[in-house]
Amino acid sequence: MGEAVENVYGTNAHGDCHRAKDGGDACKWYEEEIDDDLKWCFALNSVLHRGTSKFQDIALIDTKHFGKALVIDGKMQSAEMDEFIYHECLIHPSLLCHPNPKTVFIMGGGEGSAAREVLKHKTIQRAVMCDIDEEVVDFCRRYLTVNCEAFASDKLCLVINDARAELEKREEKYDIIVGDLADPVEGGPCYQLYTKSFYEQVLKPKLHHHGIFVTQAGPAGVLTHKEVFSSIYNTLKHVFKHVLAYTAHVPSFADTWGWVMASDQPIMLDAQQIDERIGKRINGELLYLNGESLVSSTTMNKSVYTSLLKETHIYTEESARFIYGHGRACFA
Repeated sequence: MGEAVENVYGTNAHGDCHRAKDGGDACKWYEEEIDDDLKWCFALNSVLHRGTSKFQDIALIDTKHFGKALVIDGKMQSAEMDEFIYHECLIHPSLLCHPNPKTVFIMGGGEGSAAREVLKHKTIQRAVMCDIDEEVVDFCRRYLTVNCEAFASDKLCLVINDARAELEKREEKYDIIVGDLADPVEGGPCYQLYTKSFYEQVLKPKLHHHGIFVTQAGPAGVLTHKEVFSSIYNTLKHVFKHVLAYTAHVPSFADTWGWVMASDQPIMLDAQQIDERIGKRINGELLYLNGESLVSSTTMNKSVYTSLLKETHIYTEESARFIYGHGRACFA
């Protein structure tokens, strides 16, 4: 896997770290290529750990602005200061829209934050978290201590397997299925889990009658929503009767992010009812979501709204769309 790095200086897989000319320490930076001519940079305190699993490159960095951050294949996955935005938006809307969610299947979610949010719900009896990469899971259990309680819960069943294979072999159905997957990147381990055939043939049959599927759907900004967000939305519209997209700004992602809920039953959003359910169902307080913010998150600006209406692309193995930037991070 790799070793913890107490001193960030020295050669690494993505570049060289340097010292200042006066002999003092140069500022250390993490760079992520968002496009050919666009980079997103973070000043670092240190690189806490770097390693490589069978499937992915992994790093845990300590940034000056966002705190500790998990980086996989050169893409920011979550940062200590604002990961609650992403994970609350991923998990709570579907559970709060469901009349009585008891069982959840999480595809991916290796860092444990999605499971942490699921287990805040008092109605949950069983949560299955299925991640393909055991080394990522072990890495996160060791270094992301904020999720220790979730990993130790008796309600959590941790499975190391490909999510498609695991769903195919399971006979049980679920109230909620969550796609907490890495972005679809060319050559990555999970872009097939965004396809129409997977949704239609594997995932949908594993939902109960009132079941809801929710997935992270990539960047949803004015300039980035056509990368995969609009395609994932349109693909789900061809599989489920009711589909709802929503967005939120995640500062450490340098963009607005998108999620999509889908069900064959109407997805009802009422701010007052959402607030009542938060009060009754959830242990502790949410930091980001309430009824009004959830309802408002489903309103798109004109540019994104128009694209969602006009999108014709359906995600398949043969015509996949990918996020830019696989493996292009460097520590300098």
